[in-house]
Amino acid sequence: MKTVPRLVALTAVSALVVTLAACSSNQSAETGEKLVVYSGRSESLVKSLFDQFTAQTGIQVEARFGDSAELAAQIAEEGSATPAQVFFSQDAGALGALNKSDLLAPLPDSVSSLVPANYRTPNWVGTSARVRTLVYDPAKFPKPPKTVFDLTAPKYSGQVALAPKNASFQSFVTAMRLTEGDTKTREWLKGLVANQAQVFDNNLKIVQAVDAGTAGIGLVNHYYWFIHAKEKGGASNIKVAQEFMEPGDPGTLVNLAGAGLTRANGANATAIRFVEFLLSPPSQQYFAERTFEYPVVSGIAGPEGAPALSSLKSPPVKLDDLSDLPATQEMLRQVGLI
Repeated sequence: MKTVPRLVALTAVSALVVTLAACSSNQSAETGEKLVVYSGRSESLVKSLFDQFTAQTGIQVEARFGDSAELAAQIAEEGSATPAQVFFSQDAGALGALNKSDLLAPLPDSVSSLVPANYRTPNWVGTSARVRTLVYDPAKFPKPPKTVFDLTAPKYSGQVALAPKNASFQSFVTAMRLTEGDTKTREWLKGLVANQAQVFDNNLKIVQAVDAGTAGIGLVNHYYWFIHAKEKGGASNIKVAQEFMEPGDPGTLVNLAGAGLTRANGANATAIRFVEFLLSPPSQQYFAERTFEYPVVSGIAGPEGAPALSSLKSPPVKLDDLSDLPATQEMLRQVGLI
């Protein structure tokens, strides 16, 4: 089990339901009930979802937005004094780190059972899924590679775009370490550096760069291509294309955003209700239609134009094991990517 110091290193619905929700909303408003959420999901993506929860329940969400790893470290530092009741993470790695440091409370089976077993643990649950993909310029690379290991080839010199400080990239590298070993992973990273990979702050900037022609190929989460296409008025208005890599390749990692209850402060009906809300059909549709992520609850269609989640074979790694981000960050420092 990882210790807390190690973690610190991590920098409609039916009329009856509507009626009950309205009653609850009035009661909550009278008592001034609130919920403190530490959110690694950005405000621009989920604030309106939090507002929907407040509108349905009357419970005010006091959200602290930030980097998932840094917020997880803060919960560890605050210990029993943390005001956080729910940790809503962009990434499974930060949830895994808190879980292995015994800082998350068990979720009721009625909640966790809403999600497939491979997308949950007893103490945290996935709320939406995303897949690692390549975005590429078809004019430069009509046949993009099917494996990330090809990106160190000379023909991609100066063309590969990465966001090595991004939590999703770091979890992807952690998964590679777990499935391929540290030696192979380190050599691949060194190969990218030698091949003059371009470094960006985030995934969206990578998609934009490839579309603009200043980069030829990039590693991102799938939904950033959809966000960029929407911003440009549709896929017909952009040049950048997207490729889902071969089954089992580290580049096909299926990762999760997810939520857990803090052991210190989150084992209560209000916090549980919020996690249930994130797994409700309207919220799952929100993720598919607004953030272009894959729902994790059965019966809700994924983002339009994306392959079915069931058709994608992620590398064989337990998502809770993506918690070893400090070692990944150290490896990225050693090779000069961060």
